[in-house]
Amino acid sequence: MEASSSRGRGGGAALKRRAGAGSTAHSLNDDILRSVFSRLDDHFDLARCSAVCSSWNRIIVTAHLMRDLYYKRNPPERGSSSNISVKSYFEALAMDEHASSLSSGPTDAYQWIGHPMRATLCRMKGGLILTGVGDNVLRLWSAETCKFMNEYNVPNAKALVDFDFDENKIVGLTGSQICIWRRSEPRSIFQSGEALFNHGLCMSFADPEVVIGCEDGRAFIYDMYSKSCSSIYRLHSSPVTCLTITDDQMILGGSTFGNIAIADPTSGQKIGVLKSAYAPLAIRSLSCSTNSHVIFAGSSAGYVHCWDLRTLRPLWEPRVSPNVIYSTHHLPGDTATLAVGGIDGVLRLICQRTGEIIRSMVVDTDRPAEFTSRSRHQIEKKRVREVAPDARVDRISTRLRPQITSLSVGMKKIVTTHGENYIRILKFRPKNS
Repeated sequence: MEASSSRGRGGGAALKRRAGAGSTAHSLNDDILRSVFSRLDDHFDLARCSAVCSSWNRIIVTAHLMRDLYYKRNPPERGSSSNISVKSYFEALAMDEHASSLSSGPTDAYQWIGHPMRATLCRMKGGLILTGVGDNVLRLWSAETCKFMNEYNVPNAKALVDFDFDENKIVGLTGSQICIWRRSEPRSIFQSGEALFNHGLCMSFADPEVVIGCEDGRAFIYDMYSKSCSSIYRLHSSPVTCLTITDDQMILGGSTFGNIAIADPTSGQKIGVLKSAYAPLAIRSLSCSTNSHVIFAGSSAGYVHCWDLRTLRPLWEPRVSPNVIYSTHHLPGDTATLAVGGIDGVLRLICQRTGEIIRSMVVDTDRPAEFTSRSRHQIEKKRVREVAPDARVDRISTRLRPQITSLSVGMKKIVTTHGENYIRILKFRPKNS
């Protein structure tokens, strides 16, 4: 009886094992799995499933479930193509999450001492931040950890007036010279001759050329590889205050008289001028959309402008601040939000389509600092305070709103400088996080 009982128990366990073996997810055929996956309505859940194993990934990819979910949420216009790659799908999702995080997500601010004297300009690209102007040093930081990465010294202790960088190099402008560094090396690898131009005020570069805007209204086009000036344009009769280069390689330069000149390097001609509907206002900053034919600008009287480059007409130009707008910027590819900052110290996020203010904020410096790092430098975490649309800015303590001399937008991040020795980065999270 005992042996029989033992065999019975062993046989029952075997039956359970056989029954359980057929009820795992891996035992389901492709049609059933495809049906299950098609019922998922969250793209991140679908992405996690595609990463479980190669067979699940094959089912999700071959059934175009990513694409179908995208078009379920974003129906294509009638007559338009419905082909979208998985890469494009996730790029669109990332951009949507970026825009929604900036417009309504919770935000934290991190601040650290970045320069011995002050920093007035910042640029952010590829997860890195470059800061400087105010002393003779440029410094590179991690946007994620705020960690110091590298330092670049200006030759002959000259003062920088502008700079920018890409994945390989850093280009800086002094009043009369161009300096170039390799990202991996602290010493300058090139310095242009003194006689090229005088009183350079701003620059923009797109390989292989650097465009320099000068006090006399001219723009010099400098070839970084031939190390020579390829052309000179008369953009304005007044100083060129800011520059940008479009995807079509058009050169746009703002002026102290409130106009923006457009030059075509191919033809060598100035092909148009953008004008405000208001009295002449000095243009202090420019930002060009990479996905549409629009240009944004900030002016000395607190206006933010948007022009259509095809018609040369303004689309909107509200006054968002009582004071100068020093900086306007948006993440390349984002067609929803534009960040602006200036002398009143309020960071504003503006709708690119309408010019309406989506959100305004300042950093709460009254809250006791929370130190998050004690390596080379201390990083203080601070709370971000929302500013109501109808709030009187002059009633907000100036301690909470130091002037924003420059800002730059990255993926769910905005870095700011304030003409002081510290740097700030605001990190935005999705609303439901």
